[in-house]
Amino acid sequence: MKVIVENNQIEKAIRELKKKLTKEGFFSEIKRRRFYEKPSMQRKRKQAKAAKRRKKKEKKKKLLG
Repeated sequence: MKVIVENNQIEKAIRELKKKLTKEGFFSEIKRRRFYEKPSMQRKRKQAKAAKRRKKKEKKKKLLG
């Protein structure tokens, strides 16, 4: 990942970096790994994520079709 600092605008570069990291899911990954997660909770989280993807895909399909 690369953020270019122009004209010594460090604050702007930091905001841009935070936006990119958030979009990639970096902060949520850090929060998730902070504490041990039981295998049953991992399954539950993965299933919820898959359901969300499925629902999003169906909604998109419904709008186009």
